[in-house]
Amino acid sequence: MDDQLILKNRLKVARAEKNLSQTQLAELVGVSRNTISSIETGQFNPTAKLALVLCIALDKKFEDLFYFD
Repeated sequence: MDDQLILKNRLKVARAEKNLSQTQLAELVGVSRNTISSIETGQFNPTAKLALVLCIALDKKFEDLFYFD
């Protein structure tokens, strides 16, 4: 697999579709608001567990939220 692949996400868009603030989403999934912000800006890649919990909270499939660029 190419080491140049960068995991991107559509978390901010999906969160906005649900009318959730970063703080509200963070509380739903059990992390800090800063963690949500860091994921949205690409500074942090979530664990597989957190990624799946985010998918459940936002009612999205994994491939709808996360993709390689």
